[in-house]
Amino acid sequence: MYIGVASNLKKRVFEHKSKFIKGFTARYDINKLVYYEIYSDPENAILREKRLKGSSRARKNQLVESVNPGWLDIYDHI
Repeated sequence: MYIGVASNLKKRVFEHKSKFIKGFTARYDINKLVYYEIYSDPENAILREKRLKGSSRARKNQLVESVNPGWLDIYDHI
């Protein structure tokens, strides 16, 4: 699971899907967008990112499954 902040989500996910960005997502073949949140300011987005990164895998899974129980790729819906 990858958690990050982006100012242009569609572009950022495309970069990960195309493996344009070398690193974690390319190494572990992470290629689906299954959950996202929208924030009006970067400071709150970064605070939320840090809280999520510090939470357990079970909590992250629960969060995704609360809105996307099938873990479907929602990239085409953003």
